Amino acid sequence: MIIVGMADCAVAKNPAKITTLGLGSCVGIALYDKSTCVGGIVHIMLPSTEQSRSKDNVAKFADTGIPFLLERMIEEGAYRHRTIAKIAGGASMFSFNGSNKLNIGERNIDATKKMLTELKIPIIAEDTGKNYGRTIVLDTESGEFTVKSALKGINIY
Repeated sequence: MIIVGMADCAVAKNPAKITTLGLGSCVGIALYDKSTCVGGIVHIMLPSTEQSRSKDNVAKFADTGIPFLLERMIEEGAYRHRTIAKIAGGASMFSFNGSNKLNIGERNIDATKKMLTELKIPIIAEDTGKNYGRTIVLDTESGEFTVKSALKGINIY
């Protein structure tokens, strides 16, 4: 089991499982190429590098972390045109009286979807939003994407 921390990413070939824990407002993006059994996860914390003072950690942001993960997968043998995405997280952990500007979870989801669209990577499974945290696991053998949460139990995509 390969563990991905906050603002981190990992790539692996079959047989391996990759996980990231504690997705609250953060989004976990799992990319997978079934033909090569190469997969990866990036645990993004923020939507964009635009308003950040420190841009050193590319895995921290949706706009840099997702392309970085894809490039690392290609280096391991994945094919860009065969890569799919499964995403989870982006919860609204605190109430902000309906202000989307303060809802970092929703902004992370939007930025993730925008970047995946730009990269032409289809999202084939999604467990996002709501008000609870999640843990995800990607199995590089099958592409199975497991989402675990205390409130909703286990869902497999």
